[in-house]
Amino acid sequence: MRSYLTVSGAAAFLLLAGAAPAVAAGDGADRSFTIEDPRITESSGLAASRAHPGVYWTHNDSDDGPYVYAVDSRTGKTVATITLRGVGQPRDVEAISLGPDGNLYVGDIGDNLNGSWDHVWIYRFPEPKQLKDATVRATQFDVKYADGPRNAEALMVHPTTGRVYIASKNEDGGGLYEGPAELTTGATNVFRRVGEVPWVTDGAFSPDGKELVLRSYFSARGYAFKDGRLGTDHAVQAPLQRQAESVTYTADGSALMFGSEGERSDVVRVDVQSDGGGGGTSPSKGGSGASSSAAGGNGDGTKGSTLVGALVLAAVGVLVLMKRRRRRG
Repeated sequence: MRSYLTVSGAAAFLLLAGAAPAVAAGDGADRSFTIEDPRITESSGLAASRAHPGVYWTHNDSDDGPYVYAVDSRTGKTVATITLRGVGQPRDVEAISLGPDGNLYVGDIGDNLNGSWDHVWIYRFPEPKQLKDATVRATQFDVKYADGPRNAEALMVHPTTGRVYIASKNEDGGGLYEGPAELTTGATNVFRRVGEVPWVTDGAFSPDGKELVLRSYFSARGYAFKDGRLGTDHAVQAPLQRQAESVTYTADGSALMFGSEGERSDVVRVDVQSDGGGGGTSPSKGGSGASSSAAGGNGDGTKGSTLVGALVLAAVGVLVLMKRRRRRG
């Protein structure tokens, strides 16, 4: 979904986005990258492939068609374009997630008028075994919310139970909605509210299903997740981007990948920390600005936050100075 910022706010935001360097993961896959495909101008969702290491599935927001793209993080180039057959005309595709059944789930769940459609759709199709352009038959599921229509941009499939969750988007806070144990065709799948969440543009489960990360335009939070319910939460470091729309874990759970809309949009890697209890991982804590590694490479979250704050003040100062000069002229 497109967002609208004031001129001054947008200028400050772009200064910050340009000042925060990407977090690299070495010379291999799953590092920060730029989406090079000129067709992908509104990347609204990300899902790490399990069949093809280093490849990320994405899609455009709206006005594109039933297309899903596989992008190689090593080069930023599209290595496969999948056309979905057997579904209607997509309206507002906002999210993608990979389930434990090996299927990709695409959420046509956006509603810019926040309740103008009485139902939305989820499309499901098997992750292709070969990376090549192909047309595949997808299954379409009708979805409604138990408490009425609403806008949403985050769809997450739990990596062990296979249950689908949707987080609604509302400036004053939304809800986490749980789908039925199994999605069915020929009947409406009712999603029921099971938790309260902040303003959300995307979300992702950790590979072990014990953490749920939800992001917004300017921040991200991690939640303990057990028995289908949200637990304690904490701030997660996330990069400042032009329009923060997507997030996914890497397939091995070692990092989070944060994406943005726009032409040649960046996908930024932020490492997660081991919990020391048997190989699990949890998101890095300590703030919602650029990651500490990006800010200085020393793991000091305070220094990273200080840098972000300084950049904000500098940007505001430049804008004020420019405005005064215009008035004098």
